[in-house]
Amino acid sequence: MAKPETLAAMSGESLAESAYQAIRQRILDNVWAAGFQSLESALALELGMSRTPVREACIRLANEGLVAIVPRHGIRVLPVSPSDMREIYEILTSLESTAAELVAKARPSAQELAPLEQASRDMEKALKRDDLDGWAEADERFHRQLVQMCGNPKLAAIVFNFWDRSHRARMVTLRLRPRPINSTHEHRAIVQAIRRGDAAAAGARFRVHRERASLELTDLLQRHRMSQL
Repeated sequence: MAKPETLAAMSGESLAESAYQAIRQRILDNVWAAGFQSLESALALELGMSRTPVREACIRLANEGLVAIVPRHGIRVLPVSPSDMREIYEILTSLESTAAELVAKARPSAQELAPLEQASRDMEKALKRDDLDGWAEADERFHRQLVQMCGNPKLAAIVFNFWDRSHRARMVTLRLRPRPINSTHEHRAIVQAIRRGDAAAAGARFRVHRERASLELTDLLQRHRMSQL
């Protein structure tokens, strides 16, 4: 929770953004799981701010499909189903593969590629110490960095909207999956293709990477009878 003196210095717009980020993160990390419901007044109390920025944040989250606004009952966190995940991964597979192609065409320098390589190394280190949370953080950092490098902010905005929503399912199934050795190797291959400036290979390798992850995730959801998240 932000300190009172900090909140007092913030504008209405920045307070709404702060509320949005705080509520959204709780949803994405499954702190507030599907079906969670809360009044605006309770949310405002937890976040240490007035109801106005909280209301603005909730409207924004509703527009993104993360919550439903329930008259006189605040918000309810909406579920993500296996069919939702299949659709989301179809979008991510297409757009992130395009992003990988765009990055390869731009022929980034060694310095520009360094964050991707560091994320790959961090994934490997996390696996060696059996730190799945650390691995997931590095994996998401790799994907976010790659999309940010593509030079198309409109594509990136669409990817991040759906990518963040898939975060909920990834975190729920993180410890149900086999050790994610394949992902680490696939990231290395993608970086190598980008370094060569081989757009076709970068896009193809990314597509294979996403399609495998999608099948693995949706299979887990169905096998463990998770009808919604």
